[in-house]
Amino acid sequence: MNEFGMLAREETARYARHLVLPEVGVGGQGKLKSASILVVGTGGLGSPVAMYLAAAGVGRIGIVDFDRVEYSNLQRQIIHGSDDVGRSKVESAAESIRNINPFVQVDKHDEAFTCENAMRIGADYDIIIDGTDNFATRYLVNDVCVLLGKPNCYGSIFRFEGQASVFSLDGGPCYRCLYPKPPDPGLIPNCAEGGVLGILPGMVGTIQATEAIKIILGIGESLSGRLLLLDALEMRFRQLTITRDPNCPVCGDQPTITAPIDYDQFCGTPKKDSAQSPWDIEPAELKRRLDAGEKMIVLDVREPHEYEICNLGGILIPLAELARRHGEIDRSLPIVVHCKMGGRSAKAVQLLRDAGFDNVSNLNGGINRWSNQIDASVPTY
Repeated sequence: MNEFGMLAREETARYARHLVLPEVGVGGQGKLKSASILVVGTGGLGSPVAMYLAAAGVGRIGIVDFDRVEYSNLQRQIIHGSDDVGRSKVESAAESIRNINPFVQVDKHDEAFTCENAMRIGADYDIIIDGTDNFATRYLVNDVCVLLGKPNCYGSIFRFEGQASVFSLDGGPCYRCLYPKPPDPGLIPNCAEGGVLGILPGMVGTIQATEAIKIILGIGESLSGRLLLLDALEMRFRQLTITRDPNCPVCGDQPTITAPIDYDQFCGTPKKDSAQSPWDIEPAELKRRLDAGEKMIVLDVREPHEYEICNLGGILIPLAELARRHGEIDRSLPIVVHCKMGGRSAKAVQLLRDAGFDNVSNLNGGINRWSNQIDASVPTY
C-alpha cells in the first residue's frame, strides 16, 4: 500500500468483494493490510483461521507450532495436505498461506508456545488467536493477552461441540473470569482420545477469524462478554453472558499474576518426560513376556468402537465400566492394562490397585506406541 493508502492494482482485484462493502472499503482493507495477528497452533482451529485471515488480506500473520504433520491430522487440519505428512506444521502452514495470498507476510515460530517465550512472541502482534488444544496453553495464551493488552479470540472444540468468545478486549472479561480453575487432570479427554467431527474446527475457526477481522475494522458487535456455544449434531447455537470478575487473579482489580506462571503445574499436567504412572511397562517388555509364554491378562480399557479399529486381543472393559466389572478379572494373574496412549490405562491401574489388585501394570504409550515400536501392522488412530 502506498503513502496515500491505496492498494496495488492486483490487490484491488483480489479484495474487490471487500471493497464494495461500505463497512470495509479501501480504508478498511488498508487496516487489514496494516494489521498483525498471531495464531497459536496450526491444527484444527489454526488451519481455517490462518487461511481465512490470509485470504482476507491481513498483512502479517504469525504462526506458532512445534509439531509435525501426521496422517491423523488431515481429517480436520485443512491447511496441511497428504504430501506434508512428516513436515513441520509451521513450514507446511506458511507455504499454504503464501499460496493463498503472496501479499501476506508470514512469521514462522517453529517452537512450543511456553511461559519462557510467550511474552516475547506475543508482544509484536495486534491480536492473538487461541488455536490450542490443551488447558495449560489456553491459560498461558489468556494471561499473555491480558498482560500485553491484546485481544484474545478464543475457540475450543470437542467431539461435536464448540465454544467461541473474545477475551481481554477493552476491559472485558478474560478466560479466567469464565473458568477460574482448570478441570481435574484427565477429566476431559483430548481430541485424540475423545474424537472430533472433522468439520467442527472449521466452523469454530471461521468464527474466531471473523471476530479478529471485526476488531481490526472496528465494525459489528464482538463476542466480548459472551460465550457462543455450538452443538453441531443438533445445529444449535446458544450464548451465555460472561462478566469480568473483579477478583480475577490476572485481569481483576488487584491482580496477583503479573507474569506467566508454571501452567503445567497449575493444570496438573504431567511433564512430557515423566512416566504416566509408577507402574509403567514398556512395549518391548510386554512383547518379551508374551513371547516367553507368560500367563497374564491384557486388559483393554478403551471403548468398543476403538477396539474395532485395532486391538491386542485380551479382555475389553471400558474404563467407565471398570469399577463395577473388575470382579470379572482373575486376580491371580499379572495384568497389563492399555488404552490408546496410556492416560486412561494409568487411571485404570490406580483404580484396580485401590481395589486390591497388586500385580497390575500400565502399557506406557498405549496401543499407539505398541504399533510404532513393536507391530506396525496394528493401525494407529
